[in-house]
Amino acid sequence: MTARATERSDAARAVTPHDPIEFILAEHLNHRRMCKALERLAEDDEFDAARITSLLDYIRFDLTLHVIDEEEDFFPLLRKRCHAEDDVEDVLARLSAEHAEDKVLSANVRDMLNACLILRKPPAAIEGGAAALIAFAENERRHLTLENAVIVPLARRRLNAGDLENLSQRFLARRRRLTAPDE
Repeated sequence: MTARATERSDAARAVTPHDPIEFILAEHLNHRRMCKALERLAEDDEFDAARITSLLDYIRFDLTLHVIDEEEDFFPLLRKRCHAEDDVEDVLARLSAEHAEDKVLSANVRDMLNACLILRKPPAAIEGGAAALIAFAENERRHLTLENAVIVPLARRRLNAGDLENLSQRFLARRRRLTAPDE
């Protein structure tokens, strides 16, 4: 990787929920990386337990947490703050429907990746394995394009400092609950 690409990559990882819009964009970048990794894995003829486990964990935890952030906090706040002329409801409804579709597709991918680990085979060696990875990656990319092109610019215009602080606190609290030791 070039020095510039490494800096961008490190910057994406360094963004925290303290700046919720930048955090969402950084997560979207990581989702695009996941899509590329899924596509590479779909083409690979060799079993790689570490890569499969890493992708499985990312989908199970990071991607799931991101959808919860959007559905429970980000989208409802946008509904409150956007103006009628923003015509955001149809876009948010579409994105929520896509989240539901992603849930089904990601469950298929998780099941297939678990099967790879159990059978110690690459996705290409499992019936429908490569197709499941590619379908999920393509769906996710379309979804991210719409969010980045429409929703993020609207959020930058409509959310105020208090809204951003509230989002930040909600995102951070959700992550603290998941990482806190059981009492």
